[in-house]
Amino acid sequence: MFDYDDYNPVRSVGERKALAAKLAKQYAGKTGRELHPVTANGRSSAKSFWGKAWCRNIESYQDYESRLPRGRSYLKNGAVIDLNIEPGLVTAMVAGSELYQVKIAIDPLDEERWNAIKRACAGKIGSLIDLVQGKLSDEIIGILCAPDTGLFPLPDEIRLDCDCPDWADLCKHLAAVLYGIGAKLDEDPGLFFVLRGVDRNELFEGDLAAALPSEAADLDAAALGDAFGIDLDTL
Repeated sequence: MFDYDDYNPVRSVGERKALAAKLAKQYAGKTGRELHPVTANGRSSAKSFWGKAWCRNIESYQDYESRLPRGRSYLKNGAVIDLNIEPGLVTAMVAGSELYQVKIAIDPLDEERWNAIKRACAGKIGSLIDLVQGKLSDEIIGILCAPDTGLFPLPDEIRLDCDCPDWADLCKHLAAVLYGIGAKLDEDPGLFFVLRGVDRNELFEGDLAAALPSEAADLDAAALGDAFGIDLDTL
């Protein structure tokens, strides 16, 4: 299959990094935009709890398996010259023979699924710092990272787009950005919750209602009033 970009075996790692830097400088000079590059943090692309958890999750997608290793190489070589995370959307630029625009849209976390996670975690996460740093019990990690019911998106909740001429659903540039998200989470783990469209504070605020079974949370006000001899509506 024809390789459309200049990241081929003829170029050394140093030459590839120099090419990416050159293209980034040219683009920034032409547009005046501030770029936000990312690169791999260690052999696994990410080093923080949330960064590594993100990378493990995308590596579990069988449809991505054959293309991901090349994407990791691109990330390590400085090809991801810009990456930004917003609610439900990742936009990036990746250097090949030219600069390619990448968009990854992710469905917001299903409300029912989020409520189930909050109920399961209620009162079991000590603080925001613990959550951000991943200082969590095995039970909570299991809840948050569960393949089908946790916080991470499922393959059919992700839509990929790159303007390169590669016909593959997951080109090398997209694979690099998927790993780049993990590296970005090393810088700011809170961006994971931004991406998923949820408020991370809800996981550790100790909301009693979230910990109660739905039947208990929906107790009839009139029944409570009769039990205590008061009119709750008046109060």
